[in-house]
Amino acid sequence: MSVKLYFLRHGETTYSQQGGYCGNLDPDLTENGLKMADQFAKSYQNLPWVAAFVSPMKRTIATAKPLCEAVGLEMQFRDGLKEIAYGEWEGKSPQTVNESYHDEYVRWLTDPGWNAPTGGEKGVDIARRCAPVLQEIGERYQSGNVLIVSHKATIRIMICGLLGIDIGRFRDRIAMPTGAVSIVELSNHGPLLHTLADRCHLDETLRSSIGT
Repeated sequence: MSVKLYFLRHGETTYSQQGGYCGNLDPDLTENGLKMADQFAKSYQNLPWVAAFVSPMKRTIATAKPLCEAVGLEMQFRDGLKEIAYGEWEGKSPQTVNESYHDEYVRWLTDPGWNAPTGGEKGVDIARRCAPVLQEIGERYQSGNVLIVSHKATIRIMICGLLGIDIGRFRDRIAMPTGAVSIVELSNHGPLLHTLADRCHLDETLRSSIGT
């Protein structure tokens, strides 16, 4: 028996649209973001879902809501699934951060696993707080499909951890646009990646939106 984890990044927000750093900020989904959530639900509602674990932010809750309502799943909120805290960089563009925090920014770009945004979290910090959530899922569910609705950096870090990829390379090795789903199967043989950052459930207009 095995369980499949469906890692779903939330839909588009104004920050993902514009490229600003948004970790602890709590914006709503844009109109396109809401459409992404609806289209995911329509494409995946016929699967036999057993659970939905969701980051307790407005953008992730709104993304999970259409599927959970369609199949009668209760959202299980976990703080461990929140996005990386960007500290003093919250709400700022990469260009502004580079100008105002150049040395720390360069260190973070070089190895975000062990270097944090100014006043924020390191990649290894994210990995540590995600681990109990993944362990809980593995212990509670031996089969079926589990939805995990989270954020760009957090999902990439979880996937790196499961697949044995250096956490410090999460930004360089894995792309994760808005509304994308990645599927990892947990079995006796260990984690098996089936799908990475898939957006086939979105219509052509939404797929053309990269969503940083």
